[in-house]
Amino acid sequence: MSVLLIWFVISIVLDLPIIPSPLKVFKTLLIIFPSKISIHCLYSLWRILAGLALSIVAGIPIGLAMGYFDGLDKIISPFIYFIYPVPKIALMPIIMLLFGLGEMSKIIMITLIVIFQIIVAARDAVKDIPKETYYSYHSLGASRKDIFKDIVIPASLSGILTSTRVGLGTAISVLFFTETFGTEYGMGYFIMDSWMRINYLEMYSGIIVLSVMGFLLFLAVDKLEEKLCSWR
Repeated sequence: MSVLLIWFVISIVLDLPIIPSPLKVFKTLLIIFPSKISIHCLYSLWRILAGLALSIVAGIPIGLAMGYFDGLDKIISPFIYFIYPVPKIALMPIIMLLFGLGEMSKIIMITLIVIFQIIVAARDAVKDIPKETYYSYHSLGASRKDIFKDIVIPASLSGILTSTRVGLGTAISVLFFTETFGTEYGMGYFIMDSWMRINYLEMYSGIIVLSVMGFLLFLAVDKLEEKLCSWR
């Protein structure tokens, strides 16, 4: 609420077309959302969810295995440490050359951002589990499958979801950039197109929608964490 109030005051003081009143922006948003913005919002949401799903499906097993098997960790960790610090946006030209300008390159960019955070978080969470926990469970006749199901996965879930939440913020930022190439749909395209047309009301409307979409995704991860990690 304070942000809107500051925005409103600035728009009155400066009285410039590039900083319209939030009242005008919200009025425009209500008018154009069903006909213009909704389709762009759905495309962006699909790309984020697809990239997130790929990151989880591939990243969690790798991270858990690295955390549990020291030999595997020694083999894979150098590769992770080499790739992880590289700004993923720098890899975008290579990704687009390999996978084209369509949906796949955008989804892969998001996957590259989130997957390494999930892998590292899952690995570290497993390594933090005291070894005595495994020994006592082994003495009760538990198999390796039981250990993963009852100890490893529950103990690492919170860290994985936290890393997913952090990765989402970066993923949305990169999604905005990738949607300015080779597509006519997506919130990034809509915002930049509005800017090029000097339609600042629509541009700010797109920014608000992208912000709300990120906010709702964060809330969804929070709710998922409450449900899966109720023991916390």
